[in-house]
Amino acid sequence: MLKRTLPAVAVIADAHFHDVETDFGFARVAVEGREVTMRSWADTRQSTRVFNESAEAFLAALAEVRRRGIRHVVLLGDYTDDGQRATTSALRDILHEHADAFDISFYALPGNHDIFGPRGRHHTKQFLGRDGRGILVTSDANRAGSGVTVSDRMYCEGYPAGLDPMAAFGYFRRPEYLHWETPFGTSDAVEDRRYGVASPDGSNRYELMDASYLVEPEPGLWLLMIDANVFEPVNGTFEWGEEAAFIDSTSGGWNAMIRCKPFVVSWIADVCARARRLGKTLLAFSHYPVLDPFDGATGAEAALFGETNIARRTPRKDVERALLAAGLSLHFSGHLHVEGVTRRGSDRSLTNIAVPSLVAFPPAFKIAHPGEGSVVVETVELSGLPADQRLRSAYEREVALLGEEPEAAFSSSTYGAFLRAHKRALVSHRYFPEEWPPAVVERVADLTLEEIACLFTEESAGGAPMLSALVHASAIDIAELRSLPMIELVADWYCLRQGASLALPHIEKSRLPLYRFLAERFGCAPGNRHDSSVKGFLAIFLGALGLFLDRAENGEEQIVVASDPVQQDAPA
Repeated sequence: MLKRTLPAVAVIADAHFHDVETDFGFARVAVEGREVTMRSWADTRQSTRVFNESAEAFLAALAEVRRRGIRHVVLLGDYTDDGQRATTSALRDILHEHADAFDISFYALPGNHDIFGPRGRHHTKQFLGRDGRGILVTSDANRAGSGVTVSDRMYCEGYPAGLDPMAAFGYFRRPEYLHWETPFGTSDAVEDRRYGVASPDGSNRYELMDASYLVEPEPGLWLLMIDANVFEPVNGTFEWGEEAAFIDSTSGGWNAMIRCKPFVVSWIADVCARARRLGKTLLAFSHYPVLDPFDGATGAEAALFGETNIARRTPRKDVERALLAAGLSLHFSGHLHVEGVTRRGSDRSLTNIAVPSLVAFPPAFKIAHPGEGSVVVETVELSGLPADQRLRSAYEREVALLGEEPEAAFSSSTYGAFLRAHKRALVSHRYFPEEWPPAVVERVADLTLEEIACLFTEESAGGAPMLSALVHASAIDIAELRSLPMIELVADWYCLRQGASLALPHIEKSRLPLYRFLAERFGCAPGNRHDSSVKGFLAIFLGALGLFLDRAENGEEQIVVASDPVQQDAPA
C-alpha cells in the first residue's frame, strides 16, 4: 500500500510586521530620497524586537516558503507590530497577494500584540521625523499637543473587529476547507463563539469571543489553532471594555487558559481522540508555550532577576498535566522569541516546539513535514540575509542628534549580525538598567573575564596563581580571559538563552571554551534567590550559562516527533 503523503506546513511566529510605508500624517524621515515611517533606534535598543527591519524579514520568509513550494503557512501570533489598524491592513494585503499569486493558504492565530479585549486599546509610538528627531504618533486624542500627531490608524482593535482584516486566513469558514470547527461547534458566527468570564469578586463580567478553530485543509491533515489570549477581568468599576478592566494577556498564556478557558482543554481532548480514531495527523498551535521552552533553566532567571516577563510567562505544571491528559502530543508556540524543544511524559508524551521570531536573534521559522507515523520539523534561519543598509543613515542621524557615537549594529553586513549587535545594545539599555541589581552592574560591567574569575579565587588579575593553575588544568589560554570584556559574555548569555543551538555558529569559537570553563568552575544551581552578594549572583548567572551551553550543544538539527495516528475508515 502506498504511504500517505501530507503537505509541509511553514510556521512563522512573531513576525511583528511594521509597514515602513504607512503614512500616519506627520513629516517622515527621508531614506534614500523616500519618506519612511521609521521607529527610533532609541526605542529599538530597549525592545526585545527590532521594528524597521520586520517587513523585509517577513517578505524574505515568504520568499523562502515559495522557493520550497510550500502551500500552507501558519502565522503563530504577533503577526503585527502592535495590532494597529494601518499595520493589520497592510499585512492583510500582502497575504492576499501571496494567496492569489502563489496559491498559498494562511492560517492565523492572535497573539498578545494583535488584538486586545472586546474594545481594543490606544497606542502611542515614537517615530523619526523629517529632521531625524523623535515624534510621537498616538491614536488617543486626549494626548494631542505640540509635537504629537493623532491618527486613528494607530488604534489596536478588540475582538471581533480585530479579526475582520484577517478573516480569510482561517478565523472563519472557507469553502475549500474539508473540515472546520470551533470549541463551540461548526458555526463560524461571532455570537456562537463566546464564553463568560468574570473578575474574582464577580463585579466585572464579560462575554468574550474565543477565536480558536480546527481546520482540515487537505485530506488527513488537521491544524488545531488555539486562541490562548486570555483577558481576565479585574475587580473594580470601569467603563465597558476599557484596557484597565483586564489583565493583559501578555503574561497570562496557558497558566490563565487553564483557569479561564477550561472548555478549550476539553475541546482539545475531544479533537485528539477523534484524530486518533480517524487517522488524522494533528498539529497544534498557539501563541504561548505549553511547556517551559528553556527546559528547566528558567529557575535561574527567577533567582537572578525575580519576576521577570520570562519567569511570569513560564507554564506551570498543571498546564502540562492537563494537556497530557487531553492527549496532545505536538504543539508549536511563539511569544518568547526563543528556539527550543521541550518534551514531557512517558507512556504518552507532549512536545512543545518553540519557534523563534523573525525580528529577534536568531531570526528563523519552522517547517513541519508530516509523514507516516511522525512529523519532522526543520528550521529555516534568516541570519544570512543582507542587513538593510538603507536604514543606517537615519539611525546614525538620530544618535548624532542625541550626542552619541554610532553603534556596532549600524555597520552589520548581515541581518543575523545586526540582531546579535542589537542583543548587545539591549544589555546596556534594557537588561542592565531594568533587570540587573544596580550593585552587580556597577561592580562587573567594565570587568574582563579574568577579573570576574578572580572574584571567585579572591586574587588580583594579572597575578593570580590559583586561577592560572585552574586555567592550565582546563587547557584554557589565560590571554583569552584577559582580553574579553564581561559585557560580551553577558550578551552571548542572552543569545544562548534565546537561540540555543542556533546561537552557536554566531558566537566566536574561541569564546565557548572560556564560557564552559567559567560555568563549570564557578557556576552553581539556583536557590530561591541569590545571597545578595556579587559573587552569589555571578555564581547563579554562570550556572545558567552552563545550562544554556548544554541545551545548545545537545540541540537537534532535525526534530522528529511521533504522531502515530490509528487509521480508521470512519468519516470526519
